[in-house]
Amino acid sequence: MTMRSVNPATGEVIEEFETLSPEQVEHALDDAARAAREWAATPMDERCALVRRAGEVLRARRDELARVITLEMGKRIAEARAEVEKCAWVCEHYAEQGPAYLAPEEIATDASRSYVAFQPLGPVLAVMPWNFPFWQVFRFAAPALVAGNVGLLKHASNVPRCAVEIEKVFTEAGAPAGVFRTLLIPAADVERVIEDPRVRAVTLTGSDPAGRRVAAVAGRALKKTVLELGGSDPFVVLDDADLDEAARVGVAARYQNAGQSCIAAKRFILVEAIAEEFLARFRALVEELKPGDPLDEATTLAPLARADLRDELHQQVQDSVVEGAVVVTGGEPLPGPGAYYAATILDRVEPGMRAYEEELFGPVAVVLRAKDEEDALRLANDTRYGLGGAVFSGDPERGERFALGIEAGAAFVNGMVKSDPRLPFGGIKMSGYGRELGREGIREFVNIKTVWIR
Repeated sequence: MTMRSVNPATGEVIEEFETLSPEQVEHALDDAARAAREWAATPMDERCALVRRAGEVLRARRDELARVITLEMGKRIAEARAEVEKCAWVCEHYAEQGPAYLAPEEIATDASRSYVAFQPLGPVLAVMPWNFPFWQVFRFAAPALVAGNVGLLKHASNVPRCAVEIEKVFTEAGAPAGVFRTLLIPAADVERVIEDPRVRAVTLTGSDPAGRRVAAVAGRALKKTVLELGGSDPFVVLDDADLDEAARVGVAARYQNAGQSCIAAKRFILVEAIAEEFLARFRALVEELKPGDPLDEATTLAPLARADLRDELHQQVQDSVVEGAVVVTGGEPLPGPGAYYAATILDRVEPGMRAYEEELFGPVAVVLRAKDEEDALRLANDTRYGLGGAVFSGDPERGERFALGIEAGAAFVNGMVKSDPRLPFGGIKMSGYGRELGREGIREFVNIKTVWIR
């Protein structure tokens, strides 16, 4: 069986990869189990040094790796370079802060001494998506390796070259054999790997249906999971907001990565008093977006990662229009080769429409109109997802009060939702559970052990 690397901008096959045989997977799991024992016994400073060197390799190969990302996944080359840089940052962060995050914590009890220790679990399987093909992996791998775990990567089947190059980064950084391994296997083989007793935990970033499947398998095997799933993030504009700034940030928050981000602004919730003014500014900026070759620096709207994703997005838009939504701009696939879709604004979206109920994973902004601030918060929370949310207000304290009411794992005031190695990242409701990044992220895949001494 093979995996194909296809250029989303042209539809051309770049290369093909042979998937691993059952025997090869068995050897990889054996290697991981052996490496886990040795890596856990490796001093923390050596583990940090490896992850720091991985960041140095990323920076040294930035332009080359960015081109791999753009050719295989389709994002703009500037975004791809920024993604590689962010991966280097997360490596640096955990190399620097990992020892403090995992330092034993003394607790006063009836013992002569009692404390909490943080010890590695062993091989962790990461089931990762294609939309940020390097970042999603490194935000798991950097803390996992610093903590003393080893990594097994099952990447999305449409980014096999990225998966291979990520393993090479760790190899070039000097990782011992088995400490980080890419498994080129089809989705049908993932269940068997999760069930294998040599795998101790699982992390997945993907859709909520994928999360349910992985969690069910891992649950039967009593294995820890972290799930970062879909999102339908609200982008709320209150009546005292700086509309020019909100519109500018809103375009970046919705259309970066061609809208293919779990934490992209999906639902623009506008207080009625400023709805028309905001939309006029927002539409003008959206219509300036320039589709084109993602390797061209002048391009500001990239293709979607696959043609089937573009077709599904268009069906969601069409169905919503039939149900009463209004296309303000866009609303159509773009002609020519590649999986391009016009930058789109859908207004007058109401409950029951597909655009209201579902996540739209592409360059489509959904507009909901709220009577007032209270109604805006109701709409913001009227979703099965809870990953992130943003609110814009001229009064930061008012914005903070609103943000605290958003049912999500992250809430931003006067800024777009983004991940940061220093802050925990994850969701609630159907957006999953557990956290990545920050202190909380590195502690997800450790044994939090009580030690009591008299």
